[in-house]
Amino acid sequence: MTFMVKMYWLITLIAIPASLFAATQYPVVYFLSGACLLWAIIGCYDLYFSHSNLRRNYPVVSYMRYMLEFIRPEIHQYFVASNIEERPFNREQRSLVYRRARLLPDTLPFGTEVDILEDGYLTAEHSLNPKKVAEQDKRILFGGPDCTQPYSASRLNISAMSFGALSANAIMALNKGAKRGGFAHNTGEGGLSPYHLKYGGDIIWQIGTGYFGCRNQDGSFDADAFKERATLEPVKMIEIKLSQGAKPSHGGILPAAKVTQEIADIRLVEKGKDVVSPPAHSSFNTPKGLLQFVQQLRQLSGGKPVGFKLCLGKNSEFLSICKAMLETQIYPDFITIDGAEGGTGAAPLEFSNRLGTPCLEAVYYVNQVLIGLNIRRHIRLIASGKTASGFDILSKVALGADTVNAARTMMLALGCIQSQSCNTNKCPTGITTQNPQRGKAVHVESKHIQVANFHAQTVTSFLQLCGAIGYEHPDMLCPSDIYRRFDQGLMHFDEIYTPLAAGQLLSDDIPATYLADWHKASAERF
Repeated sequence: MTFMVKMYWLITLIAIPASLFAATQYPVVYFLSGACLLWAIIGCYDLYFSHSNLRRNYPVVSYMRYMLEFIRPEIHQYFVASNIEERPFNREQRSLVYRRARLLPDTLPFGTEVDILEDGYLTAEHSLNPKKVAEQDKRILFGGPDCTQPYSASRLNISAMSFGALSANAIMALNKGAKRGGFAHNTGEGGLSPYHLKYGGDIIWQIGTGYFGCRNQDGSFDADAFKERATLEPVKMIEIKLSQGAKPSHGGILPAAKVTQEIADIRLVEKGKDVVSPPAHSSFNTPKGLLQFVQQLRQLSGGKPVGFKLCLGKNSEFLSICKAMLETQIYPDFITIDGAEGGTGAAPLEFSNRLGTPCLEAVYYVNQVLIGLNIRRHIRLIASGKTASGFDILSKVALGADTVNAARTMMLALGCIQSQSCNTNKCPTGITTQNPQRGKAVHVESKHIQVANFHAQTVTSFLQLCGAIGYEHPDMLCPSDIYRRFDQGLMHFDEIYTPLAAGQLLSDDIPATYLADWHKASAERF
């Protein structure tokens, strides 16, 4: 019998009779009798019926632990954590987003709090001859040789977040912000909803393994349904999702309870039935099949840019896709590289923590491979992975990206407080919920302005950094401009990894770091 069990029996056997006796003399003491009786009932349940080891050994008082656990994240965030230690976004990063979204001063007083001598620290070399980057260089044209409706995209756009994961008001605020700021809004794989279309912001329609919004009843791809939506004027590009950084190669199930009539209509599924997103596509299972699907979607959409999104895993499988490009001469208009840093999608811990390649490393690799095959000119690269500042854009563009997507920081601009309750349907700010009462907290008319402000301020910061390095155009950036600190000092990315010359993978001079994967790759299989 533990000490706390003894205390329970002591209080139960002595305090209850004593309080009852005192109540006969002083009626005001009845409330104490009631409290003691409640103590006895709860403790009895804990001792004899609870499945918790802790509650059996520490009846009643063990609930203090659960209360402290419940408020622990808030206590840590508001009173314990420093400005630069939280993850995924520390207080300094969140504050930067909030201030830029509200057009408040975003300068830093009294010097940096970042340890600039720490391993992994990223930096760039400034120039004594800074330049001014022209306004027109804020945009870049998407569309390869087979594209008849190219799209001029901003350097920063909204990453994939589905209606269903986000509330209706959040989707509308993001899209109206995209319309106001002239940038694109990715739908996520949950389908093209009326909330994406209401304000006319540019749309990148993402097609996942569930083919939501373009599927038959058996879950297969429906070309007619796709064509009907893909040819809508706001839809500017189509993205085939192969995998995502939060949970690479993992499918998902939307429980029947969440499949409302509205969700069913948007996704073309049956109301009240589980909806399965399989780990892989049913329309293709080979690299050549993927590219034929790209070509099919491009034709059905009327020649709009079509690409695919993946989180880099086995390098040989990406090389297989590249070999298929060479053999078929079918090129995607763009490739979105999702970093293993994860994003808004809730994911199994093992998948989120242990699978996938980090964004910067993956962007560098994909860019070098396309250069090494002499096909980089046909394909744009989009980097998606933890973008909060102008330097985050700069580092990704320098390593090979043409544009950058952001999801979580766009949510911060909407008012997200990083409570990390996205998968509970109880988001305190109404952003990641389908509860209509909570969702009303997102005021579309004010929040869309904050989204547009954050975008504009961050892109301006990026262009200023380009000029500070000494470049008049972002396309002049290269991997040797970004340095990472190690024990031995600073090294730029062309020193950390192996760069490729144009066409080098087509020669006999293939570097050892690429050779084994190149030989393993096949256009006929992943």
